[in-house]
Amino acid sequence: MSGKTARFAIAGLTLLGSISQTAAGGRAVECYEPVRTPDVYDTVYEDVMISPPGQQVVDYDPPIYGTRERVVMTVPAQVRYEVVPAITRTVYHTVRADGGGYSWEWRVIHGRRVLCKVWHKARYERVAETVVIQPERTRRVVIPAQYDSIAEEVLVRPEQRRVIDVPASYQTVARRVLVREGSSGWRRVHIPRHCQD
Repeated sequence: MSGKTARFAIAGLTLLGSISQTAAGGRAVECYEPVRTPDVYDTVYEDVMISPPGQQVVDYDPPIYGTRERVVMTVPAQVRYEVVPAITRTVYHTVRADGGGYSWEWRVIHGRRVLCKVWHKARYERVAETVVIQPERTRRVVIPAQYDSIAEEVLVRPEQRRVIDVPASYQTVARRVLVREGSSGWRRVHIPRHCQD
């Protein structure tokens, strides 16, 4: 017989006994009362993490910067070609313009027109001549690079920091847990003899 059926049977017996005692004036043979077993709890202690592990900076020095001068090329070197004109000079020469010698000329002498043989001296002239001393040429010209001094910021010492590891922190907390649930049932009640009549 299951517990539920037994409880109903006991409840029926109790009810039947009370009815029969009341109605027929009989005496109670056995009686039961409902009982409730309370829940059973226990206290459990456990460690709970309050803060996770991490790192903490305990000492910090900022970086140190300085200024340094540096020579940089602002304009690169260039090469160009230019034409150098020829160098000339004017030279003067004496040249014979007429070689001289004999020639026949008509002349009038004492009223008479006569053909005469005439002697001529050589004739010279001064002429200018342009002489090329150095011919025209192409010259390679190198323009040097231009440099300038600039100031720039440089790192003298990097930042320094000291970091420590911080462990996780825990705390013990108490927690109430249910160990066993309570139950309902029936308990037999002892009836004194003087109450049975």
